[in-house]
Amino acid sequence: MRRSPRLRKLGSSDLAAPFLRLAMGVGLVSAVADRLGFWGPPGAAMVSWGNFHNFLAYTAKLNPWCPGACLPLLGVVVTIAEAGLGMLLILGISSRLAALLTGVMTLAFAAAMTLVLGVHAPLIYSVFPFSAASFLLASQPPDELSIDNLRELKSSRKE
Repeated sequence: MRRSPRLRKLGSSDLAAPFLRLAMGVGLVSAVADRLGFWGPPGAAMVSWGNFHNFLAYTAKLNPWCPGACLPLLGVVVTIAEAGLGMLLILGISSRLAALLTGVMTLAFAAAMTLVLGVHAPLIYSVFPFSAASFLLASQPPDELSIDNLRELKSSRKE
């Protein structure tokens, strides 16, 4: 009895894309959790911001060209984008688009960090590899463990 290629056992190479997708999604959601205070108060070990006010101060530092009145909106938009893209990546919904948008967003972060803080900042926070990994994931077909893949399977059964 022949097995369908879709029903084969998952190997270690089949787990690379879902692991990358999950790691990137959790990384984005973790950054949002930090700025909302879920990882602890400002100044606590392993806490970058600890509250939204500190995050907005960092946003202002990275965007000196942005008018002060626009900074809260920028902070909210970036936070919503990171949370939304993170959840899409974790669940594997619109993975390729979410990965592409994540790559663009993190590349913009890296550029701003480089211009304002110097190249060392985005290097020590691994922003360039995160962006590159996002673009790599965007170039891949949906992985076996994603909702995107389940949708493809369901639509192929209807045909």
